[in-house]
Amino acid sequence: MSFRTIEWRDNKVIMIDQTRLPAEEVYNEYTDFQGVAQAIRGMVVRGAPAIGIAAAMGVALGAREIIADSFDTFYRQLENVCDVIGRTRPTAVNLFWGLERMKRVALQHKELDLNSIRELLKAEAISIESEDLAICREIGRHGAALVKEGASILTHCNAGGLATAGYGTALGVIRGAHEAGKGIRVFADETRPWLQGARLTAWELMKDSIPVTLISDNMAGWLMKTGQIDFCVVGADRIAANGDTANKIGTYSVAVLAKENRIPFYVAAPISTLDLKLANGDLIPIEERASEEVTQIKGNQIAPEGVKVRNPAFDVTPARYITGIITEKGVVRGDYERELKALVGQ
Repeated sequence: MSFRTIEWRDNKVIMIDQTRLPAEEVYNEYTDFQGVAQAIRGMVVRGAPAIGIAAAMGVALGAREIIADSFDTFYRQLENVCDVIGRTRPTAVNLFWGLERMKRVALQHKELDLNSIRELLKAEAISIESEDLAICREIGRHGAALVKEGASILTHCNAGGLATAGYGTALGVIRGAHEAGKGIRVFADETRPWLQGARLTAWELMKDSIPVTLISDNMAGWLMKTGQIDFCVVGADRIAANGDTANKIGTYSVAVLAKENRIPFYVAAPISTLDLKLANGDLIPIEERASEEVTQIKGNQIAPEGVKVRNPAFDVTPARYITGIITEKGVVRGDYERELKALVGQ
């Protein structure tokens, strides 16, 4: 990859500012957990796996700021750091997975001096980033095997290197198929209101010389009906125990259209995106964001002042519309409740 989404360098967290793409490739530096929390909330960093990495690195920064004379005092303040970061975005389960993993490391080493715990937390955050890159490559390998030669692939939102440590989940599948020489081409939904497909997915794929065509969100059905789409793959922000999947708003519509047109619809996500504590997708919290994201584009008003707005950032696709879920451990189909539990050893 010719860019880095997020990294720990010189005791700072460095993130590419995704709000400024594709016009500018700018990297922001963060030295405290409050800055990282704001970056997550403001979508400087986005995509479930990348949010999980950012959360872990934010905790590592926060741990460096804590002044304490005992582990109990240190840990209470660490929980406060996690609470601040945890309130940024409610839907992406990787955020909470990353926070819990960091707290677990602290608890497992409570007998050590506090400086040693701080170093272990930093090492854990860096490890989460490197693990994610390997996981995404495995997702790409498993997913590429499902793609036919010459396939036209539709994807929604951005589940690529910008949403992960650098390779991608849905775009990992696409990259895997491209690297295998399958001669694919990609259709990218623009993905209103944040335009992640137009701004980010198209930018990524063009950087990698993968053929991509940008379409508006309401074109997907017609392209499917006229035989121009062979395969759909999207990412995920949270997957319930029965396979119901929360992803960027508009994903549900794509899945229904794919089912109607007998086109396979796959979800690509790491196991850390599974939330098996939730029985079904009705229990997934859906983030509602500011009305200005709908009424404005880059600060330019496109709707009447004062109009009422709904802006849920995610929707939930019922498992019956999902052909399979591609993970680093393989592809799950059919009885998701049983197969997902088996995947994680439950």
